Amino acid sequence: MTARILVVDDVPANVKLLEARLVAEYFDVLTAPDGNAALATCEKTPVDLVLLDVMMPGMDGFEVCERLKANSRTAHIPVVMITALDQPSDRVRGLKAGADDFLTKPVNDLQLMSRVKSLVRLKNVSDELRLRAQTAQTIGLQETARVDRPDEPGSVLLVDGRASSQERLTRALKPIADVAVISDPQAALFEAAESSFDLIIVNANFDDYDPLRLCSQLRSLERTRFIPILLVTEQGNDERIVRALELGVTDYIMRPVDPNELVARCLTQIRRKHCNDRLRASVQQTIELAVTDDLTGLHNRRYLENHLKLLIDRATTRGRPLSICITDIDRFKRVNDTYGHDAGDDVLREFANRVRATVRGADLACRFGGEEFVVVMPDTTPEMAAIVAERLRLAVESRGFDIPQAATVLNVTASLGIATLRPDGDTAEALLKRADTALYQAKNGGRNRVVAAAA
Repeated sequence: MTARILVVDDVPANVKLLEARLVAEYFDVLTAPDGNAALATCEKTPVDLVLLDVMMPGMDGFEVCERLKANSRTAHIPVVMITALDQPSDRVRGLKAGADDFLTKPVNDLQLMSRVKSLVRLKNVSDELRLRAQTAQTIGLQETARVDRPDEPGSVLLVDGRASSQERLTRALKPIADVAVISDPQAALFEAAESSFDLIIVNANFDDYDPLRLCSQLRSLERTRFIPILLVTEQGNDERIVRALELGVTDYIMRPVDPNELVARCLTQIRRKHCNDRLRASVQQTIELAVTDDLTGLHNRRYLENHLKLLIDRATTRGRPLSICITDIDRFKRVNDTYGHDAGDDVLREFANRVRATVRGADLACRFGGEEFVVVMPDTTPEMAAIVAERLRLAVESRGFDIPQAATVLNVTASLGIATLRPDGDTAEALLKRADTALYQAKNGGRNRVVAAAA
């Protein structure tokens, strides 16, 4: 994982220390000596996370955070406040200003790195949703809508093994959420999968059960994968916190729980969940209707041409690789001529299913037209693109295509051409052209093969 981190502190020694820690983990680090410089950097440069000192002359960290969150261009950048202050009231103030976390000096290396990686992962998910929503707006399918609904009450599932803490936590959350309480972790897993929750709070107070097992199971289920998880744990258990964040736990709070901090952290997670839910819904309802190929269910050429430009811009800005694969069904015209267009449609549908089953979650699969399909692979080197393409070729060749109309099974193969974004500047048209040329070479070379375009 890589990301661009902005370190904001007026003490050069603090900046150097944090910079060294982050660079050692292969993060790209920017620095700013004060609040004004930090705001200017975030305005003009893509930043994935801000590590923000609170006590600075002039504009303090609280004000910087409030300004970042009030600006639509920077509102979705995660902010971690770092300070010598360690009172619950300070943490609550930072969280109300929009901060995503609040670390105390001297900063624990394990907590710092695990928190940074966790927040970067969350931002990547939100960025992808916003990018797809932006594509819908670009092609005129969706108007810009307000996605944050801070006044909407949340629905919270509290998994807690003790009646006394159940009562305290439920009472604290009553003004902002409807709370369902379950003592049995396995029953809670089923309830989370069957119902709709905005947040799951897991209290690590079970005598004979590891609460991280429940967190892991929640992250592995499709129905619960995107629900924020807040872990309640005891002071000083750094190893559990780090492991929890690695498993996908969204946030944590220490016992004894301050009710105001609990409410502030829960509100942050509920609002983010509402925001992402609305983005997913808007993408589902607009893009899928207008830019999805009716026959195969994949995105169509219209969507590809708009979204590919955005993906290329993002890859170029961040200095990340991007590859594409164009694949064509071999001798498809013979299928239509021999068995009819209905049989051809069956082949196209099954081919699309195999493309969908083969590509990775971050990849974008589209029907380009006729029997041609395109797979866009962000953060993918030429070597990895060749592996994905070969896996797709084998998936097509290895099993026959059932054609109900003709009461037969056809052996189908595909030719594939791949190309990778050039670091010195490239366009969507040029990238597609190189992949198409590679595909042509695969056809001329005997079909049923993968050919990579020359760098």
